[in-house]
Order: sequence, then structure tokens, then C-alpha cells
Amino acid sequence: MNLKAGQYIRHIKYGCGTIVERDDDRTTVDFDTFGVRKFVTALAVFEVEQGEAPKKKRVVAKRRVKEPIEAKLAAAP
Repeated sequence: MNLKAGQYIRHIKYGCGTIVERDDDRTTVDFDTFGVRKFVTALAVFEVEQGEAPKKKRVVAKRRVKEPIEAKLAAAP
């Protein structure tokens, strides 16, 4: 099967997703409900899905700011 990056596909276990990267060895797919999964290209079984992938809102995680050591030492008994 001739699949390429950006194509919308369906997997029997994970459902619909978009191919992120594909080469001779590995295929990476970002699924709508299961996130990113990697497959061995030669063994992967996908069906081409009609339509376009739904737009995803990516949540940007906020980084925690580490407490300075001086504050930890001052709080220690």
C-alpha cells in the first residue's frame, strides 16, 4: 500500500489517525484518541479513510518553576 505522511487512515485497534512519518522501517501515526504510535512498516495494516483529520487543539504544558535552594534551606528546621 502506498501511504504517505499527512494521509488520514484507519487501524483496526486504534481507529482513525494521521500518518506523521513513514520510511522503509517504521510508520508513525498520530491517532485521534490514542495519541502517537509507531509501527513496523512491513507489518502495519491500515485502510485509507475518507475525509480529513479533525483539527486538534494541542495543550501546551506549563513547566514548573523549581524552588530556589535558598528557600528550601530557609524553610528547613
